[in-house]
Amino acid sequence: MDKRTFMMRTLRATGALFGAAVLQLAAAAGAHADDKVTLLSNWYAQAEHGGFYQAVATGIYKKYGMDVTIKMGGPQVNNMQILVAGQADFSMGYDFTVLKGIEQGLPLVTVGTSFQSDLQGMMTHDDVTSLGGLKNKTILVAGSGQASWWPWLKAKYGYTDAQSKAYTFNLQPFFADPNIAQQAYPSSELFQAEKAGAKSKFFLFADGGYPPYGTTIITLQKTVAAKPDLVQRFVKATAEGWKSYLQDPAPANALIKQDNKSMGDEQLAYAVAKLKELKVVTGGDAAKYGIGVMTDERWKQTYDVMVSTGLLKAGTDYRKAYTTQFVKDMKVMP
Repeated sequence: MDKRTFMMRTLRATGALFGAAVLQLAAAAGAHADDKVTLLSNWYAQAEHGGFYQAVATGIYKKYGMDVTIKMGGPQVNNMQILVAGQADFSMGYDFTVLKGIEQGLPLVTVGTSFQSDLQGMMTHDDVTSLGGLKNKTILVAGSGQASWWPWLKAKYGYTDAQSKAYTFNLQPFFADPNIAQQAYPSSELFQAEKAGAKSKFFLFADGGYPPYGTTIITLQKTVAAKPDLVQRFVKATAEGWKSYLQDPAPANALIKQDNKSMGDEQLAYAVAKLKELKVVTGGDAAKYGIGVMTDERWKQTYDVMVSTGLLKAGTDYRKAYTTQFVKDMKVMP
């Protein structure tokens, strides 16, 4: 082999090694480029969290440069405390909770929503024809309801505290007494009633004008200020996750069942059907402006309800509780 040939081969080999090294470095950089994000759910894993799980399962969060871990909440988990302590980046939440937090000086902010209305409603026996038809009924209300929808329901329809009794998340009183109505979610209590063969009706509070959004996305005000790009990516990826979930929920449902062993295929299918039927993801303002959208008008309505029912001090700066900057031009259309 002459000297020229030797040098050319050496240069080619060196170039190939250099190219391989560059590719390895690029791959390593790419592997570590994703932002680590922790999301805290607001209950045990269920279909109502489907958009978030779908964005994990199908790689939508990854597409937007995020490595998202979902930590499951529950009845003993204080989401706002964990969020403020910096132990999560985002939390699924609720308008009333954030507004009350603002009143108390907590640095919370809602940056998007899953549902255009709260899924809370009333399950009644077959003889009831409307939310206004409960004047002679016993109404079962949990503690959380006493601090949210019950004051609104009383004020709107003239009900009294004398009608209410504690709801203990046991459906036997409802099954045993035809004069009882109780709080319910369409994918939970209504599913259980149908499984038990009990005839029932369901009335969504939102259809009566109850204004809060459902399963919102909450973070800290400092996160919005310091990492607006991350917030924007998370909100948009989640909206895309919801769109994908309603088209094919199987990927998310597999992860949901991993996190929540008591969640079965039948209940998941029932819940997805209810989400579609009620159009809580795709209806309302979302039909026109895209999944996840929020408006100033709706937040003002929720503030007014809380103040008028004594749940919030008048003058609380409700505008601190939310921002529309991440959803107003997002346009993830159903």
